Amino acid sequence: MTLAQQLAHPFSLSVAFSWVAVLHQFRREVHVAQEYAETAINIATEQGFPFWMAVGSLLRGWALVQQGQAQAGIEQMHQGLSAYRATGVEQARPYWLALLAEVYGIQGESEEGLTVLTEALTHVDTTGERWYESEIYRLKGELLLQQNSDNQAEAESCFHHAISIAQSQQAKSWELRAATSLARLWCQQGKRQEAHDLLAQVYNWFTEGFDTADLQEAKALLDALA
Repeated sequence: MTLAQQLAHPFSLSVAFSWVAVLHQFRREVHVAQEYAETAINIATEQGFPFWMAVGSLLRGWALVQQGQAQAGIEQMHQGLSAYRATGVEQARPYWLALLAEVYGIQGESEEGLTVLTEALTHVDTTGERWYESEIYRLKGELLLQQNSDNQAEAESCFHHAISIAQSQQAKSWELRAATSLARLWCQQGKRQEAHDLLAQVYNWFTEGFDTADLQEAKALLDALA
């Protein structure tokens, strides 16, 4: 981002601000993600970069829902997805669909979220783009639990699959999220020691990032299980 600002090259600025927004979305830093997404939107609108306008809209929509502006945020995400597809780009579509499913979950609309995740997984299987696959399965498990408490077995299977995918990719951040989801479910089932041991093994791998939401959430669960 610093280099793009030094160059004062509009397209480079759009790229840089958009990916910084994605980074903060990964870290679940809602306000900062929205700030960078809006900056990217402004540059892309002024310069006529439809792809980066779409990316910014998707991220801004996600941030709005996180802050309680559900209708506006979901509408913006749908507009962003339509604009994204209109550019002819299919790359990263599972990621965007997963974000949409996540915000449906926040609204308690598990059916809609699961439908979106089915589309995301179809895209994954068709294209082989699997870098967000672990998160898709984790979200599927969470939405299944939200949909019906009788779905615990299927949700647990999703969490195990998410962990397995993350391990095969050496994607520790995704593994931590999936382990947290599974540990939370096991805790509800009374399997507190198993939940603690599973989550501690992943959490103890990390040597930095303890200020991030994922690690703080995992630590709080570990403390509760101690």
